[in-house]
Amino acid sequence: MKKNQLLFTTLLLSSLVTGGSVAYAADSTYTTNGHVAFEADNSPTPPVDPTDPTTPVDPDPTPNPGTSGPLSLDFASSFDFGTQKITTTDKTYYAKLQSFTNSDDDVNYVQVTDKRGTMQGWKLSVMQDDSFKTAEDEVLEGAQITLTKGEVASETDAAYAPTAKANVTLIPGQDSGTVVNAEAGKGMGTWIYRFGNDAASGADAVKLVVPGKTVKLAKAYTTTITWTLSDTPDNTTPPNP
Repeated sequence: MKKNQLLFTTLLLSSLVTGGSVAYAADSTYTTNGHVAFEADNSPTPPVDPTDPTTPVDPDPTPNPGTSGPLSLDFASSFDFGTQKITTTDKTYYAKLQSFTNSDDDVNYVQVTDKRGTMQGWKLSVMQDDSFKTAEDEVLEGAQITLTKGEVASETDAAYAPTAKANVTLIPGQDSGTVVNAEAGKGMGTWIYRFGNDAASGADAVKLVVPGKTVKLAKAYTTTITWTLSDTPDNTTPPNP
């Protein structure tokens, strides 16, 4: 009897191994998580090339530092109209192109960066604080700066581009109003407001008109231009003159 039981057991195991099928569980799954979070960045944003915003540059001469915070005004070109001959006829002078220590001369521009992560929007305005004057406060009467060929550029997708005024005439002592407006949902990242899109078009984009009747002394005349960045965008697009 024990011999028969042993033989039956052996035959059963042999059948399972050689001829029977072994059942497995259905496909198994296991879920894991991915995570990333962002926060506002307060670190300064260095100037970038106005014709290639992916490339950092070093403006020459060394500029004033940009403003701090996640919404920052990083850089603005100064306008140098050179040394000119005294004349009694109306004249138009053009600002020198923005110079860099590590790049060829390029267009004059202003740079704004929004790293708040709020899609709140912003606006940029400009004002020539006073007339061109000598160190002795002698005024260059009637001299007027006009910015032309204004446009925005960025490595950020163009769907988020702010709107910009193509032409701006500066009136000494008067706010010239909003020149770039990033409504809510626009203007994230670094944006260039440039005058011309290359050296050729930028060469005559920033001009100074001086009337022939204006008395001109053999002295240097200077003025200051203030750019103001605000976190409250306009509700409408700035009009072009």
